[in-house]
Amino acid sequence: MKKIFMGFVFICSCLLSVCLLLPQHAYADPPKDIVLNYNIKTQILTVAITHKSSFTGFHYVKQVEIKKSNEPAGKNDYYTSQPGKVNFVYTYNVPAAVNDILEVTASCNIQGKKTVTLKIEQEKD
Repeated sequence: MKKIFMGFVFICSCLLSVCLLLPQHAYADPPKDIVLNYNIKTQILTVAITHKSSFTGFHYVKQVEIKKSNEPAGKNDYYTSQPGKVNFVYTYNVPAAVNDILEVTASCNIQGKKTVTLKIEQEKD
């Protein structure tokens, strides 16, 4: 009887260890989508992010990094929560000219990141 009890305790201990060491993978994911829009007249970059989180103060997009033509664009914002549970938008004042390439990387505070690029084009009248 003591062997069965010790075996049960060992199995429970192993399961508990796995649950405590790996919970982040069960509820954390990188940003699913990023949509960029740039207004060349106002020099405003709109970054629409899709990142599902039930607890936006615990699991959120912690950083949005913006590069222009492979160089830092002076924007590297850090956050401690996200404004929406699935979709949200940030806007940034980023000077850019036609043919510049903007690269935006959104990083989850638990795991993963997503990077997208946008080539600045002349606005159509």
